[in-house]
Amino acid sequence: MNVQQTPIIISPYLKLNERIKELLEDHNRLKIDIRIVYGKNDLHPEEINWLKNLTFIRTSFCKNLHAKCYLNENECIITSLNLYEFSQVNNNEMGVLIYRNEDSKLYADTYEEAQRIIRISDEVRMSLEKVTEIESGNDASTDKKSASNHTAASANNANTTAKPITEAATPNYSRLTTAKLAKELGFKTQELNDKLLAVGYLEAQDGELVLTDAGRAAGGTSKKGKFGEFCLWDAGMVI
Repeated sequence: MNVQQTPIIISPYLKLNERIKELLEDHNRLKIDIRIVYGKNDLHPEEINWLKNLTFIRTSFCKNLHAKCYLNENECIITSLNLYEFSQVNNNEMGVLIYRNEDSKLYADTYEEAQRIIRISDEVRMSLEKVTEIESGNDASTDKKSASNHTAASANNANTTAKPITEAATPNYSRLTTAKLAKELGFKTQELNDKLLAVGYLEAQDGELVLTDAGRAAGGTSKKGKFGEFCLWDAGMVI
C-alpha cells in the first residue's frame, strides 16, 4: 500500500486473516487513512471489535455491494476474491491487476467508480445525521412543553426513519439450514450440496450427506431432527 493516498478496500464480505490484520494494524500505527467498504450485514463480532480499535481505518456499509476492488495510489486489483478467509484458502479466484503508469485511463475509471461506491455508502449514513439535525433544530425553537412533546414525536420519527437502515447494518449471527443457505446464495439446494461435497464439507455415507471435520471447521454443525440429521451453517458463509 502506498502511504501518499488513502488505500481503498471494497469487499462484500470481511473476515480477515491474521496477515492482513497485521498489515492494516501497522498502517494504523503509521496513521495512514484506509477506507473499507463492505456490503454484508453479517459482519462477525470479532471483526467488529477489531475494527473499533483502529482509529485510522474508516469502515462504511454499502447496500447491495457485490464489487471486489483493492486500490492504492499506483495499482488496482479488480477480482472475484472477497476479503474472507475461507475464500482466500479454498476458492479458485481470478483478478485483473491494473498499473496506473501503464493504463492511466483504466486506473482513473476504476478509481472514480470506487469513489462512487464510497459516496453511496456515506450518503446512507449522512441521511440519518441530517434527519437528526433538522429535528433537533425544531425542538430548540419551541417552548418547554411543546419541546417535550415534539422531542418524543421526533424520537419516534427518527426511530421509524432509521429502523430499516439500522436493521440493514446490524450483524446477523443466525445459522441456516442448507436449503435456506442455498436460497440466500441464489442456488438450488442440490447445487449447494454439490458444492459442499466438492470442497469436502459434506460426504456421502449410505445414501445420506454427512458433515465432515472440514465442514465443522468451516462453522457447520450437525443436528438431529424429526426426519434424521441435518446441517446448519453460518449465515455469512461463502462457498
